[in-house]
Amino acid sequence: MKKILMLAVVTGFAAALTASAAEGKENWNTLCAKCHGVDGRGQTNIGKKLGAKDYSDAKIQAALTDEAAFKAIKEGLKDKEGKTLMHPYDQLSDDDAKGLVAYLRTFKK
Repeated sequence: MKKILMLAVVTGFAAALTASAAEGKENWNTLCAKCHGVDGRGQTNIGKKLGAKDYSDAKIQAALTDEAAFKAIKEGLKDKEGKTLMHPYDQLSDDDAKGLVAYLRTFKK
């Protein structure tokens, strides 16, 4: 009986992670890909204009903490002159923003 219960818990947890990953990808494609690209490389016209980072680069990934990425998603980014580089997505739940951060990590090569 304990084995069945443990299997059910593990299966449920795996399903939740899969759903979260799917939502992260969906949110990325809807909200982020127009600038950062579907592949996270930032090579879209808008991404090039705004200087979007290449999130497939391991060094860029290493320099970006999850906390900083989460904050950028929720609060947006501005340059030194105060020009908006990235609009905030404060309407996203914290879980959705964390899902985007997790999905962003999948681009690292």
